Amino acid sequence: MRLTTPIATAVVALWATNAVAEELSFANFMPPGHPYVSGAFQPFADLVGEKTGGDVTVRLYSGGELGPGPVEQYNRAVDGVADFAIGLPGYTASNFPLTLTAELPGVINTETGTADLWENIDLFKDEYRRVQLVSLWSSAPNVLYTRDVAVHSPADVAGMNIRVPSRNAGLQVEAWGGNPVSMPVTEIYNAMQTGVIDGAMIDTTATRAFRLGEVANYLTLGFEATNSPFFIVMNRDAFRGLSDDAQAAVVEAGKEASVLANTTQLTVAEGGIVAFEEMGGEVVRLSDDEAAAFNVLSAPIVDQVVADTGDAAQAVVDALTAE
Repeated sequence: MRLTTPIATAVVALWATNAVAEELSFANFMPPGHPYVSGAFQPFADLVGEKTGGDVTVRLYSGGELGPGPVEQYNRAVDGVADFAIGLPGYTASNFPLTLTAELPGVINTETGTADLWENIDLFKDEYRRVQLVSLWSSAPNVLYTRDVAVHSPADVAGMNIRVPSRNAGLQVEAWGGNPVSMPVTEIYNAMQTGVIDGAMIDTTATRAFRLGEVANYLTLGFEATNSPFFIVMNRDAFRGLSDDAQAAVVEAGKEASVLANTTQLTVAEGGIVAFEEMGGEVVRLSDDEAAAFNVLSAPIVDQVVADTGDAAQAVVDALTAE
């Protein structure tokens, strides 16, 4: 006997709708209160839902709920532990030499960097062949938080143990005479508090987001710095399992999220400088001459990295510096 009543028809329609709806997981190592969550990650999830008419939803798992540690996030997307993951190319640098070329001092413009990356996205896509690249954005410049010494010159950095977010930032610290220490952002607070490190290279969102305003006493600004690009990547098989329309929706939402994340980051970074002073820290704003002493030492790094990486890296530098 066929069900033809209005109620039965509605039940079948509801069952069919639920049958095709798919929930995808988003692994976020940052705490739930991080500005990125409300400013970019949840909006991305909402955009995917809106653009697919509710056929695909995204659920955020923040605070390392799908596995702790920033370093492991890329592989969690590769292995399918999560459908989406947020990460930094610098944590798995060997996979992303061209993306990391974009972080070198003087290569990218802070205000236009994210748009410039997407304008030249084909230069980077091969590095993301094991996943689906969803979002990519540049950050505010890395600055120098220090615990015990107000840094005005490279001589002040000499001998210091400085946390760095990537190999390229490490080259910069070495050029100044410091000792680079590779360390995930989640470990900086305790390492600086206990004196394991003397300082950290990171952007100024860290004043509050990672509470560095509590353990650092000085913040030095004004030198040409590296920045730390971020990405959102998706498990390749999960992406290929979506319909063509849903794939297009994810890609479109990801590009919009890149802009949202960059805007959020720059806004919070600016506020982080003000917050640092409000928390009793001293902000060292280098004079032009003081900044030049750092920049002269950093300048050869671009040529060094390009020489190590090859012609493809030179193409990235040429494209981004021409923007």
